[in-house]
Amino acid sequence: MWSSAKSPSLAEMEVMAHDMFSQLPKGFRDLCAGVIIRVEDFPTDEVLEEMQAESEFDLLGLFQGVGLPHQSHDDIAPLPNMIWLYRRPILDYWAEHDESLGHVVRHVLVHEIGHHFGLSDDDMEAIEAEVAD
Repeated sequence: MWSSAKSPSLAEMEVMAHDMFSQLPKGFRDLCAGVIIRVEDFPTDEVLEEMQAESEFDLLGLFQGVGLPHQSHDDIAPLPNMIWLYRRPILDYWAEHDESLGHVVRHVLVHEIGHHFGLSDDDMEAIEAEVAD
């Protein structure tokens, strides 16, 4: 039974992330109009240094960009908002906790967006509660 079990590939996890994102409340998704979701195995060395991470497993995800409330009409062609999910740290976290992989991916998405917009943990918990497992 377990001989055919394998962790999701980068592409499979990216599909899962897009599916989890599409299930989030519309108002929350609207904060990130045009967001690009990318999955990589690990953060880059530059990101690890910038975030002062001790290990490549310390970061599960990262939001890069400027959210709608912070954008200005005077901005010159800003880069798109991006959410980075880091597959190997997410899988490591998942293996150590009693949660579905989809739940972990959704949690990381909500928290990366939520922290960027200054939402409290209670706000983010309420948003996650709106989505059925």
